[in-house]
Amino acid sequence: MKEYEVKITETLEKTVTVQAASRAEAEEKVEEAWNNSEYILDSENFVGAKFTTESERALENSLIDVLLVEPGQYPKQIKIGSDLDDLREAVDGDIECTYPFEDEVGIILNECGKLLGLPLNRAMRTDDGEVYDIYAGSFLVVGLTEDNFGSLSPELMEKFEAKFHQPEMFVKLGKGMMVLPIPEESMKARDQNKGIEPKIKKSPEVGDM
Repeated sequence: MKEYEVKITETLEKTVTVQAASRAEAEEKVEEAWNNSEYILDSENFVGAKFTTESERALENSLIDVLLVEPGQYPKQIKIGSDLDDLREAVDGDIECTYPFEDEVGIILNECGKLLGLPLNRAMRTDDGEVYDIYAGSFLVVGLTEDNFGSLSPELMEKFEAKFHQPEMFVKLGKGMMVLPIPEESMKARDQNKGIEPKIKKSPEVGDM
C-alpha cells in the first residue's frame, strides 16, 4: 500500500460585460476590477474540478507486538506487520475484527473460519462463564490506536496470555458442544513426542526367511 498526495483544483468561471475600444483594453479593465475585488466568484460560478497526483510514497509496514492464539497451542507473543496482507496471512483468509472486551484490544480472526471448517480454537464466555461463541482457526489479540491496529502493552499481553493460555478441546453432545481444557499432561506428552520418528521394523528379505 502507498500514500499519495493529490491536488484538487477547483475552477470558477464568470462572464462580465465591459465597454472598451479593443479586446486588450477590455481584458485590462476586467483584470483591474477583479484586483479591486469588484468581481467576486463564489460557488454559483463553479464549473468543475481537476485532480492531479503530485507525489507517491511507499508506506512503511511497521511491526506490532501481538498475541497469536492457535488451536491446540499455547498463545505466542509475535511481531507482525500491520499491513492487511500480513493480517490475512496470519488467520489464513479475509479478516474480521471483534471487540468483545472493555480493554482497548481487538480480536482479528478469519471471518469464514467456521464455514471453511477450520479447527475450533477457543470458547468465548460471558462474565458468568457461559459460552456464547467459539472461534475457529488462529486469531490475533491486537492493541488499538486511533485509526489502526497497534501493539499490545506488556500488561495487556500478560492479561490475555493468561486468559487464553489453556488450549481447549470441543466435544459435540447432541445439539450442544462441551468445552474442555486440554490437560497439561497431554500438552507435555505431545511436546515431548514432537520430532520423534516412529521406529519401523525392517521386513526380512525373501532369502532370509
